[in-house]
Amino acid sequence: MLAYTAKRVAWMVPSLFVVSFMAFVLIQLPPGDYVTTYIATLAASNETVDQNMVAELRSRFGLDQPFIVQYGMWIWGILSRGDFGLSFEWQQPVSDLIWERMALTLILALSTLVLTWAIALPIGVYSAVKQYSIGDYFVTALGFIGLAIPSFLFALVLMYVAVVYFGQDVGGLFSEQYQNAPWSWAKAADLASHIWVPMLILAINGTASLVRIMRANMLDELPKPYVTTARAKGLSEFRLLVKYPCRLAINPFISTIAWLLPNLVSGAAIVAVVMSLPTAGPLLLQALMSQDMYLAGAFILLLCTLTLIGSLISDLLLAAVDPRIRLE
Repeated sequence: MLAYTAKRVAWMVPSLFVVSFMAFVLIQLPPGDYVTTYIATLAASNETVDQNMVAELRSRFGLDQPFIVQYGMWIWGILSRGDFGLSFEWQQPVSDLIWERMALTLILALSTLVLTWAIALPIGVYSAVKQYSIGDYFVTALGFIGLAIPSFLFALVLMYVAVVYFGQDVGGLFSEQYQNAPWSWAKAADLASHIWVPMLILAINGTASLVRIMRANMLDELPKPYVTTARAKGLSEFRLLVKYPCRLAINPFISTIAWLLPNLVSGAAIVAVVMSLPTAGPLLLQALMSQDMYLAGAFILLLCTLTLIGSLISDLLLAAVDPRIRLE
C-alpha cells in the first residue's frame, strides 16, 4: 500500500504541470485578453482610450510577452516563491485573494459532505430494506423532487423561509460586524449560525442522488447467499446490515470524495452568487469573465489539486473498506 501511495503521489507532480499548462491555454483561448476587456468596459462608459495607454497596460501586465514566457514566469513564481502572480482586476497578489475564500470553501464543502452522508446513508439503507413500502415510495418521491429542483431555485425558497420564519440573516456567511474582523471564537460561532442554509441547499441534490445509489447497491447485496447465511446463524438484523451488505454498498459514498470538493467550488457558483457567499466560485467566475488569467489559473490549479488529492483518498479508503479491493 505504501508503494502504491508513493507511486500515485509521484504521478501527481507531472499531472499538475500538464493541467496548469492546459488551464493557462484555455484561459487565453478566447479572443483578446484582460486589457481588451478593460478597454471595452471603458468604451461602454463613453471613455476614450489612447493607444499609448493600451501599450503601457500590456507592458505593465506582461501581456506583450509570448505565451510560453508568460506561463514560464507564472509557474516559476509558484514553485520558487509560492507567488501566484498579480490579479489584473483587483491589483492585489492572487494568493491574498484566494486563500481565505478557499478556506471558507473547504469548510463549506466538508460540512456539506458530512451532512450528505449523514442523511443519504440511513435513508438509502431504509429504502432498500423496506422496499415497496409506503416509506420507500415517500423517500423515492422526495429523491426525484430533490433531483428535479435546481439548486438556485431551492436557494431562493430556503432563503425566504429562513428570513420570514426564522429571522435568519442569509446574505453571506458572516454578520456585518464580523465580515472584516479577525478570526475569533465569536466569528466562528457567527459562521456556524450562517453556514447551515447554504450547507443544506448544496446537500439536497447530492443527497437525492446518493440515496438512489445506496438503495440500488443494497438491493443488489441483500439477496446474496452470504446475507442468508449470516441471518441463518442468528446474527441480529442491524449488525448483519452494518457488517456485510452496507459495508460493500458504501463504495459510492467514498468515491464522491474525488469530485465533491472541486464540484462544490465550481458547480455551486450560481448558488454562491445568489446567496452572496464569499467562497471561491463567484471570484472564479468573475476572473474567467474578465480574463484575469493569473487569478483564474490559480483557482483552476487548486481545483485540479483537490481532484487529485480526493481521488487518492477515495482509492485508499475504498481499499481499506472493501475486501474485494485489495492493492498489493
